[in-house]
Amino acid sequence: MDDSLNLVLFSGTDDKLQAAAVLTAGAAALGKPVHIFLQYWALDSFRSDRVGADHGLAPEAGPAGRAAVDALAADGQASWAETLRQAKDLGEVDIQACSLSMDLLKLEPTDLDPLVDGVEGVTAFYLNAGEGQIVFI
Repeated sequence: MDDSLNLVLFSGTDDKLQAAAVLTAGAAALGKPVHIFLQYWALDSFRSDRVGADHGLAPEAGPAGRAAVDALAADGQASWAETLRQAKDLGEVDIQACSLSMDLLKLEPTDLDPLVDGVEGVTAFYLNAGEGQIVFI
């Protein structure tokens, strides 16, 4: 059985990106390969000029969620981008931009942060996922 973790990231809010980064780091620490497929607003958050920006939180977070996230950041919690960089140091983590989303957002590979390893289509994502678990965030 394939024990890889395959994440499809659609949302570009910081809370969802942080959740994906924590899942990635945990899997990488356990030696599980992780393949991340960036679509639409998640991909937009990986632009080199936006990766460190505030991307907001999901609406359900509300003011209490914002306060909790801000408190964690003030206490030194790593950003989602830094957590992904650490996960790449821990294990096999591959981050690919969706080719269709690249076209939609009129992006070139040079527009993306070095966290992104390349560009692929959905068929390549499924082939690379094999029998591994797929999670949509």
